[in-house]
Amino acid sequence: MRWRRTSRSGDVIDARGRSGGFGLPGGRVAIPGGLGIAGVILVVLLQVLSGGGTSFGVDNQFGSAPQAPDAVGIPAAQDPERDLKDFSAYVFTEANDSWTAVFQQAGRPYERPRLFLYRGGVSTGCGSASSAVGPFYCPADRRVYIDLSFYGDMSRQLGASGDFAWAYVIAHAVRHHVQQQLGTSDEVRRLQRANADDANALSVRLELQADCYAGVWAHTVFEAGDLDPGDVEEATTASEAVGDDRLQSRAGGTIEPDSFTHGSSEQRAHWFDSGRRRGEPRDCDTFSAEEPSPRFAPRCKLTLT
Repeated sequence: MRWRRTSRSGDVIDARGRSGGFGLPGGRVAIPGGLGIAGVILVVLLQVLSGGGTSFGVDNQFGSAPQAPDAVGIPAAQDPERDLKDFSAYVFTEANDSWTAVFQQAGRPYERPRLFLYRGGVSTGCGSASSAVGPFYCPADRRVYIDLSFYGDMSRQLGASGDFAWAYVIAHAVRHHVQQQLGTSDEVRRLQRANADDANALSVRLELQADCYAGVWAHTVFEAGDLDPGDVEEATTASEAVGDDRLQSRAGGTIEPDSFTHGSSEQRAHWFDSGRRRGEPRDCDTFSAEEPSPRFAPRCKLTLT
């Protein structure tokens, strides 16, 4: 992907220069179920790219915690992750610009989220979290939280590498903010509380819509002439790598479609491509589709009202 360093940094908070985590005393962070280093792989497999959803949403499953303190960055000359940081900031800003334009065309306001870069652990408006959970969106403070070390984890643990695969991760997280702005996330949670039997199927459709929205942004990158050969394949591979069936198989378990919360590899790739083909958000109505894709589809049709 062709990109440019930018001096526009209003969307980014760099807190990687702080020592220790932002969670519990001693730099430790609160992880559901008390998982620590030994649970990193499992947590990544189960939570990666949840982007808020039912895991990091306003339900606040990590318990209350103060927002992250003021940022302390790393001087550019001393930053071993400078290129990745600048690329992440560029993608995040461009994604926000594209959605600002979409909302303006629809006559709606768009409140830009912020990208929070941290190391190890962080306290957010949604609670304390470890970098093991992967990138996520917290609607309580409207921030996307990323530990840049996850870039290497994607390649080593999930087999998804490349700059546009990383761009897909960021775009997916931003799309959860879009869903929050549109009221989609709140409506999904309301329906989940009203009918627990449909909770997982609703979560799948919410995540697949975020994948489709990420594809919409990918289309804008294509239209700008900034895609390199192989970029789309990188993003598609990344979307497939975090399919529930793929993750359950990697974890050594059986594939249980009824337990899916994010969608199968086929579904995630299908909906990313649905958004990418035309760049139309209207193509991302995963809720009224009879089946999000032929395999491992939820058993019923669910419609947001």
